[in-house]
Amino acid sequence: MSVMTAPDVWSGQDRALTVEDMENMPDDEFRYELDDGVLIMSPVPSSLHQRAVTRLTVVLSAACPPEFEVLVGPGVNITRYQHRVPDVAAVSADSMDTVFQVVPPLLAVEVASPRTRLYDRNRKKDVYEKFGVPSYWIVEPDSDKPDLTVFELHDGRYQQVALVVGDEAFEAARPFPVTVIPSALVRTTR
Repeated sequence: MSVMTAPDVWSGQDRALTVEDMENMPDDEFRYELDDGVLIMSPVPSSLHQRAVTRLTVVLSAACPPEFEVLVGPGVNITRYQHRVPDVAAVSADSMDTVFQVVPPLLAVEVASPRTRLYDRNRKKDVYEKFGVPSYWIVEPDSDKPDLTVFELHDGRYQQVALVVGDEAFEAARPFPVTVIPSALVRTTR
């Protein structure tokens, strides 16, 4: 049995953490983000959350042109003290030469959970908006009434351009043409 020790960056620090510190985080079951230098640790997501992430990744990847890539949980360095990990992102294919993404993804997607719902709709949305992420989607993976809220950047501000629920289809043009149906992201297939 091995004992995992906390990275040196966690102990005795009297400073804000930076994106450089993120490279030393353990490769474990947690997701580590920075919000103005404060470490945020999220536990393993629920099975329903994972289903929605996986299915959305498949749908986006199938429609993705070769100049882009669809990634699950990429680290994104926004500022020296701001590091985010969207559930799914579409990035430029030529942006893969750094440990973490350093330019705004073309699309950032958060799959909300009861514990992250307000944070995704407020703080994360503000951070992605200021960083210049052109499209931001929030998936609510409710088994009975799933939905997808779509924000697009216009004149530096997010505008909600769509809210689709259940079997309604969202026909995206940005970052590339793709159709997303919220119920298909969560329904049990038997």
